[in-house]
Amino acid sequence: MAKKTIQGTVVNVIDNKTVKVVVERNWQHPIYKKYVKRTKNYLAHVADGMELEAGNVVVMTESQPISKTKRFVVTEKME
Repeated sequence: MAKKTIQGTVVNVIDNKTVKVVVERNWQHPIYKKYVKRTKNYLAHVADGMELEAGNVVVMTESQPISKTKRFVVTEKME
């Protein structure tokens, strides 16, 4: 089974191992055909040595549960 990978923007650095990432997607309403922007927040685990700050674009990969709310691991930082 393939693991999910999601691209998003870092909103908040909670501590040196956790970041809050917001993921935006455009969704088309089935009746009105208008595009609506949807956002969702994820908490992601950061590996040692990766320096992140608010505004960075990152790629996250699904993993086994790390804590009650963390289900993703930051795999790379986009330029």
